[in-house]
Amino acid sequence: MILQPILDLVAICAAQGIRHVLLSPGSRCAPLTLAFARHPKMEVRTISDERSAAFIALGMAQQLKQPVVLVCTSGSAVLNYFPAIAEAFFQQIPLLVLTADRPPEWVDQWDGQTIFQEEVYGKHVKKSYRFPDTFTHPDQVRHAHRISNEAILLSQQFPAGPVHLNIPLREPFYPEEGETFNFPMHPPLFTRESSEIRLSEASLEKLKVELAHFRRILIVPGQQEQNLDLLALIERLALNQQAVVVADSLSNLQGKGTITLHDQWLGREELHPELAPDLVISFGKSIISKSLKLFLRKLDIQHWHIQPDGQAKDTYSRLTRIVASDPLAFLTWLASQLPSGESGYAQGWQALEEQVARILPQALQEVEFGEYPAVKQVLDALPAKSQLQVANSMAIRYVNFLGRRSQEIFCNRGTSGIDGSSSTAVGASLVSSSLITLLTGDMAFFYDRNAFWHKYPLPNLRIVLLNNHSGGIFRLIDGPAKQPELEEFFETQQALSASHLAAEYGFKHYLVKNSFELDQALATFFEPSAVPKILEIESQSQINARSLKEIKAKMVSLLKT
Repeated sequence: MILQPILDLVAICAAQGIRHVLLSPGSRCAPLTLAFARHPKMEVRTISDERSAAFIALGMAQQLKQPVVLVCTSGSAVLNYFPAIAEAFFQQIPLLVLTADRPPEWVDQWDGQTIFQEEVYGKHVKKSYRFPDTFTHPDQVRHAHRISNEAILLSQQFPAGPVHLNIPLREPFYPEEGETFNFPMHPPLFTRESSEIRLSEASLEKLKVELAHFRRILIVPGQQEQNLDLLALIERLALNQQAVVVADSLSNLQGKGTITLHDQWLGREELHPELAPDLVISFGKSIISKSLKLFLRKLDIQHWHIQPDGQAKDTYSRLTRIVASDPLAFLTWLASQLPSGESGYAQGWQALEEQVARILPQALQEVEFGEYPAVKQVLDALPAKSQLQVANSMAIRYVNFLGRRSQEIFCNRGTSGIDGSSSTAVGASLVSSSLITLLTGDMAFFYDRNAFWHKYPLPNLRIVLLNNHSGGIFRLIDGPAKQPELEEFFETQQALSASHLAAEYGFKHYLVKNSFELDQALATFFEPSAVPKILEIESQSQINARSLKEIKAKMVSLLKT
């Protein structure tokens, strides 16, 4: 017999607009599995590997901008969700995590598949709820209805994020023969009204007085989803030279007039005095550029951070004011207050940007074939109306080094791990009609091979694999690069090829080892296909490291002239 409050939970999810569910098979979770599978409004998929399932759900929720439900059985299955839950928490992506559990009297009693599941995710979920384990009193049923609604709404309330419902279940787990599922037509629902967060007129007047003291304003947007209204506003501020806007690729705000090649010259101490702002205004989440972070942390400046919930985010160790406002609303007001910037300040940033934009393509052509020039070739061929998913480590750094992109870019920078990059891209592909290109390194790709272990077609997925047969980033970090143990204990040498995975799953596979072969492959790589395609770019870690250093040295040399 399936408990009615479980059916009510599913009906509440449907009534609240949730449509997508990822299940991982198990017996303890059977009541949840059957309830979601039999509800007519739910689109249910099965992913056997819980770690991959959670990242796939994250990728789906990232695209849908609404919660995706995860369902798993008890025990270690619950722990396998953890990496993706942490990523979703710091990326502010809504997930509704339903974990089946043993009844409380059987926890820590040597019963199978039993761990301490209540609040197991700690601070990495917005809240953890315990579903009632009995429903003998009407108040217990009302309690189940309340927390079902509360959890769904909380996952979407700013900042969005994962919410956990731990659900103790007793046998029998399966319905009796002939038993029907009676989902309520009108389950009890809570609704939540929200409004845009704006500063009061008194607060704006105070800030107006303070702004009069600043002439060199630097705006630094962090990771966020694409917002065309915000992009137009940022372009206006930059083109009018009211402020300098330094935009990493993950800001999705790399528009006209913005600075996007800053990693090529920041770190040059002799340039810092003329580039230094007296006020930094930031919004969004993290940035990629370490050189930008270090540059700002060394300055004696004021830093205002725009954060709708008013939380302190002191990325640059210079925070002086938290602006509790919607970024679009505040920046609209800011644009109406700022005159043109200090003569020479914006021009100084722009001159460096234009100089690098002229010399970088030639520098890339002059080095040996490897990852850096190959990524440039791939990005140049990327269709404008498509989406770019990028793995961590060197893949996202190459994208950031190469400057302005028009495509929307995603990367798991909440925790910045390599795990789950492929699964996240798969999740995006499942619910998006756009062409999805995953740019990934070999360590991230092979670590997450179970992303493709399912039956669901992914015709819009393209994978560009940078395979240097090692963790090449460690050659670029001074510490490990100088150690005799570099190759054995840091680089993780491996001889794998994606051709075997492609054959196993029926993907189309290209292997290229030079610029000419890459051009030939790119001629057809992005064309429509019934199956995913993998473009494997093979290179040598030593050459990649040497090329990166050569290009950096060339930038230093030419920027001096």
